[in-house]
Amino acid sequence: MAGIAENLGAVLSRIKDAASRACRKPGDVKLLAVSKNFPPEAVAEASACGQRLFGENRVQELESKRSALDNPSLEWHMIGHLQSNKASRAARISDCIHSIDSLDLMCRVEKACAAEGRRIKFLLEFNVSEEESKFGIRGKDDLLRICDQTPALVHAEFAGLMTMTPLSASEDEQRRIFSSLRMLSEEIRLRLSLPSIELSMGMSSDFEAAIREGSTIVRIGTAIFGGRK
Repeated sequence: MAGIAENLGAVLSRIKDAASRACRKPGDVKLLAVSKNFPPEAVAEASACGQRLFGENRVQELESKRSALDNPSLEWHMIGHLQSNKASRAARISDCIHSIDSLDLMCRVEKACAAEGRRIKFLLEFNVSEEESKFGIRGKDDLLRICDQTPALVHAEFAGLMTMTPLSASEDEQRRIFSSLRMLSEEIRLRLSLPSIELSMGMSSDFEAAIREGSTIVRIGTAIFGGRK
């Protein structure tokens, strides 16, 4: 069975190949290693290979791993659904939150960051496919309405958009969803006069399609750490 180091190398090679096929530079795509349900030792093993960005789905798991490893060179991203009552904890321990899905939650994170004296980045989660089973903002008008409020923020910095594809989606459907978000991100970038915008798109099963459609952050767990129990 391949270990974390070997898996990580294979994923980085696939990212490089996918970027090359899309006429993009490998450095344009960040690898976020999702260590959900794996122990701190697994994160330490990946970090020993040079991996620096790690993502968690739950606030308490991110908090415990960050505390256990106590490594200031690591960057921690909250990627799972964030409940309003955990906004303060997430703002205190995350370097970036990918799953802001309402104006109220965005404002709570801003307020929490101000109280903590921290600056963090965040992404707005957009439910492109409008799946009932998935979280995220639905509808372009609602997304734009929230985006228009971001310039007023002082401590929480709007950095981009995040989405997921349906588990049953074909590659063509995956690419259609990713392409839709990319085009929408460009509209938002121009609307807000931003120099660039992050696109958190793609997981173990579809990250190569996401890279072809402009993803700048891929969230990879299983392909690095193995199957979860």
